[in-house]
Amino acid sequence: MKLLILQGPNLNLLGTREPGVYGRKTLAEIQADLDAAAAVLDVSLEHVQSNHEGELVDAVQRAAEQGVHGALVNAGAYTHTSIALRDALAGTSLPFIEVHLSNVYAREPFRHRSLLSDLAIGLIVGLGPRGYTFALEGLVQRLRHA
Repeated sequence: MKLLILQGPNLNLLGTREPGVYGRKTLAEIQADLDAAAAVLDVSLEHVQSNHEGELVDAVQRAAEQGVHGALVNAGAYTHTSIALRDALAGTSLPFIEVHLSNVYAREPFRHRSLLSDLAIGLIVGLGPRGYTFALEGLVQRLRHA
């Protein structure tokens, strides 16, 4: 089973960007944790991070064309603004879990609205980096028992 890990804008700054909100783990450390969990689950991961909306859309479309089974999506700010990313996820029917490091519902009101969550098979918010591992385990279980 192959899965896409899609990371949106500014997530490349993890570890230094607002550590009180996002923690001190870097994106590379989160990816390493996910790769270790994936090895135990016998799945392979493709990690994509971009600050550019079109690159994220291309990654979703490419994943669907290549037979990727599902995705973890932290679209960052594009969660609240990107109709294009929403349309790519809807158009490819790629099953995904939406992940956010912080509890977006305890933050600014503009972060309370997700353009993606109604398409997601699940949503994990506010659990920090460990939320990605929970999402990975949940996605794999869901896909294997669908």
